[in-house]
Amino acid sequence: MEQKLEELMPKRAYVTFLAGNGDYVKGVVGLSKGLRKAKSVYPLVVAMLPDVPEEHREILKSQGCIVREIEPVYPPANQTQFAMAYYVINYSKLRIWEFVEYSKMIYLDGDIQVFGNIDHLFDNPDGYFYAVMDCFCEKTWSKTPQFKIGYCQQCPEEVQWPTAELGPPPPLYFNAGMFLFEPKLSTYNDLLETLKLSVPTSFAEQDFLNAYFRDVYRPIPPIYNLVLAMLWRHPNNIDLDNTKVVHYCAAGSKPWRYTGEEENMEREDIKMLVEKWWEIYSDETLDYKNSTKDIGSSGPFILQIPEGGGVDHYISAPSAA
Repeated sequence: MEQKLEELMPKRAYVTFLAGNGDYVKGVVGLSKGLRKAKSVYPLVVAMLPDVPEEHREILKSQGCIVREIEPVYPPANQTQFAMAYYVINYSKLRIWEFVEYSKMIYLDGDIQVFGNIDHLFDNPDGYFYAVMDCFCEKTWSKTPQFKIGYCQQCPEEVQWPTAELGPPPPLYFNAGMFLFEPKLSTYNDLLETLKLSVPTSFAEQDFLNAYFRDVYRPIPPIYNLVLAMLWRHPNNIDLDNTKVVHYCAAGSKPWRYTGEEENMEREDIKMLVEKWWEIYSDETLDYKNSTKDIGSSGPFILQIPEGGGVDHYISAPSAA
């Protein structure tokens, strides 16, 4: 008896995070269509909080997304001022380590678009956490020693780190909008236990993940997570023609909100990238129903359900306070 293709494929998937009833659902729809255009063979799982309305869930299901409801994870009670107020909900991303029906997953923020196939990243050696190095030049880093002396890990040769005065240079630091990881219940439980003992910092879960995975972090090239500020902060580091993943995280750059009025948004490269996002989002041939016409109504993916689990199954997190 012939085995279905899905049963022979490694248990891998892309995963994103969604909360609330805002317009980020447009970003996730665009992402799902971008992965489809790039001919990814793996599904997109959407980890969503209970406050995502049913209407948005149905939109995502109609685009072939696998919907997984999760419960929020909260940081310890503290007086820390996050760089962005909404960062507090991002701790709920930690739930994706519970998705053990998959051996590997690539996390992508909802304001990311995939313009080239990146399935090959799943073949990276096991046991490591892969992500793109961040930039220290933005004003959100203004309270750090790096920013104050003009040091950035993207161009360490331009401003030398003063080891004599400040000690060893800061460890490599990644942007958590895109990363390759291995879901494991042991890691998931340890993440939540570690969070209880952690003091939240300005960049919330990004700082937390950097600290937790510091010893197993391995950088990958910026073509896999082009943070738009790199275009004007470190243009020599960017190969725009070969960039596969674009992260629309600069102020004013969300394509579905774009007006071109914010700082740097009048740049021609930004306009081009926003237009490319809209080309994918508006392309009806990339809708799931159209892309599955020739492979049957069941679609190309079979959801692997862990024993005792399900699409709507979740486990409440212990108190992080």
